[in-house]
Amino acid sequence: MRALAAGLSDVGLQREHNEDSFVVLKEYDLFVVADGMGGHRAGDVASRIATETISEFFRSTANEDVTWPFHFDTNLSEEENRLLTGIRVANRQIYERSTRSREYHGMGTTVVGAMFSAQKGRMYIGHVGDSRCYRVRAGNIQLLTRDHSLINDYLLAMPDLTDEQKSELPKNVITRALGMQDHVVVDLQHDDPRPGDVYVLCSDGLSGMVSDGDIEQIVTVATDIREACRKLIQRANERGGEDNITAVLIKLEDPEHATADKSESRAGPANGANGETTEDDDTRPAHA
Repeated sequence: MRALAAGLSDVGLQREHNEDSFVVLKEYDLFVVADGMGGHRAGDVASRIATETISEFFRSTANEDVTWPFHFDTNLSEEENRLLTGIRVANRQIYERSTRSREYHGMGTTVVGAMFSAQKGRMYIGHVGDSRCYRVRAGNIQLLTRDHSLINDYLLAMPDLTDEQKSELPKNVITRALGMQDHVVVDLQHDDPRPGDVYVLCSDGLSGMVSDGDIEQIVTVATDIREACRKLIQRANERGGEDNITAVLIKLEDPEHATADKSESRAGPANGANGETTEDDDTRPAHA
């Protein structure tokens, strides 16, 4: 199988600037979405550090002789170690920057990253915070990640909470993010894709505005994944556009039975403004 990817980001309708960033690193089949937070535009700095640091880590560790900044966990695959370590390095970079600068004090970012291994036929997923990864397969959508939020932490500890008790909990409090501490716990998992599967990485500006059912319908009906990105962002803005909106879609296909999907990869920190969707100039397809 090979992976085709496209990504778009939009400032939304109620924010002055875009604090989301994303990257599509074709040569490593690496895909990342980060949603920054922090005052005085520190959020866009944090998200950009995340995507750039993870990308640079993947490039620098392409040589097997390189020394890794963290211990290699022999209980994990090499792919899992690379994704985990890339995210941890990004956390350290953001934390150190925030502690050195009053301007960036307290900044952080959520992150969700996916790495496809054509050799193993697996998608590896790592995330921190409430940026999400969905899988759309044969007309069905499945959320693969769990938001690291106060309400979810309560539900894990007290699954029998009543609807009234749930309604009293703040819904937008993140309990885990890059930059909050010098060490971060990253949730890792792998998924076994099938030809035709589409993975949706997104910030909460999309998932908070568009229902899972609508995401599935848009992805399934769209003629290609780039169009699906545009329609997802359009739908989020139609529903209010309360936050920045970013979507990266990854479609798995069998090259011998490739469809007419001509989508192209987009890479970069995609920091749009004034409701404009921004795209990088890189137009080469992401191949495995």
